[in-house]
Amino acid sequence: MPDEMDIKSELIRYRIEMAESTLQEAEYLIDANMLRGASNRIYYSIFYLLLALALKHNFPTSKHGKLLGWFNKEFVHTGKLTTEMNKIVQRAYVKRIQGDYEATDMPVASEILLLLEDAKNFHKIIKENFQNL
Repeated sequence: MPDEMDIKSELIRYRIEMAESTLQEAEYLIDANMLRGASNRIYYSIFYLLLALALKHNFPTSKHGKLLGWFNKEFVHTGKLTTEMNKIVQRAYVKRIQGDYEATDMPVASEILLLLEDAKNFHKIIKENFQNL
């Protein structure tokens, strides 16, 4: 029977895989010019990566605001990560909210492409430093 640590490690691995596949979904949606869906997937790719980080630190939550605040407090305010990392999260969150709930806000391809590049950089930095965070 797997112990609690094995289960936790497996769940962290699963969240990281979800983050990666969700980022790939965003790329497919951009290629299909489905920009609202792409902005949603970009944000969720970051969210899933943050969930993995939160699990590592025994911070169980699925609440967006709580998770984003925790990330900012634990990693940005402490200097472990740059303020740019928090800005990436916040921009993705705002674009996701606009795309999901504000019917009059039409996504602009150039903005979504920049958001995708930001998300890729976010993924790269978090994954490279995951063990040390």
